[in-house]
Amino acid sequence: MFKSKLIAAAAIGTVLVASHAFAADKKVVAVSIPAADHGWTAGVVYHAQAAAKEINAAFPDVEVVVKTSPSATAQVSALEDLSAGRKLDALVILPYSSEELTTPVKAVKDAGTFITVVDRGLSDASIQDLYLAGDNIAVGRNTAKYMIDKLGGKGNLVVLRGIPTVIDDERIKGFNDAIQGTELKVLDIQYANWNSDEAFKLMQDYLAKYPQIDAVWANDDDMLLGVLEAVKESGRKDIKLALGGNGMKDIVKKVIDGDAMTPVETPYPPAMIKTAIYMTVANLIGQAPVRGTVKLDAPLITQENAQEYYFPDSPF
Repeated sequence: MFKSKLIAAAAIGTVLVASHAFAADKKVVAVSIPAADHGWTAGVVYHAQAAAKEINAAFPDVEVVVKTSPSATAQVSALEDLSAGRKLDALVILPYSSEELTTPVKAVKDAGTFITVVDRGLSDASIQDLYLAGDNIAVGRNTAKYMIDKLGGKGNLVVLRGIPTVIDDERIKGFNDAIQGTELKVLDIQYANWNSDEAFKLMQDYLAKYPQIDAVWANDDDMLLGVLEAVKESGRKDIKLALGGNGMKDIVKKVIDGDAMTPVETPYPPAMIKTAIYMTVANLIGQAPVRGTVKLDAPLITQENAQEYYFPDSPF
């Protein structure tokens, strides 16, 4: 993990000192990301646009173009638009969904484009020249370990999934593997699409269906907000823990304040898109070949260290 951080830091540093003479022609880096449909993706859009502005200003031989898409279908069309009439030297993409974007991204790669994938890995990992993400398995595992400790290894749980992607699968795997061999029982697990409103409705269904729920895991903080609102409206007192993930500032503030139901959090920073863009540009113009996988750590955020992860002016 430490090695990965050094690689990322070195790549970013190389971009910042690289000579413009390395590029005879302007290098085009397309960035394709989901639209800001919830808090985390709002952070992604913010940091992607910031990276594009900084790089375009610093390097006249590089053009970073950012395009957002509100759906997987729209993102497929965006890839076609981005590559129409010009050669893409690199594509940095955070896929709206893994399965639907795999074939379109392969078509871009087959045209000779360097592919950087962020967060939601493609179904065919061989397409990815560079993959950068948080440690999703650790997000699930560390959350589960905390629940095991605080609930004494037994109790009834309900779980809210995101959308069908590699990231969601990995978080669920980390969680499920950690609770195996304990007496924690998952009563129900359904998708709420990383959406607060859908999570609110799903949690209402869980509350109506199950008279005893000891803990809730929403594997994303936007969903956790919906869960907390549903629990509050229900007046139920049986739920001891409601945990999320991603490091949303509103949830980190709860940790800082010592919230009894949400006393811990796990980070998954949207600023990873900015790191990925800088690393991709380093590969193109900085004589710093970058290939492989970079994973960002997911330590448990507690009241003791929460100030390190609290950024009140950020969009997420």
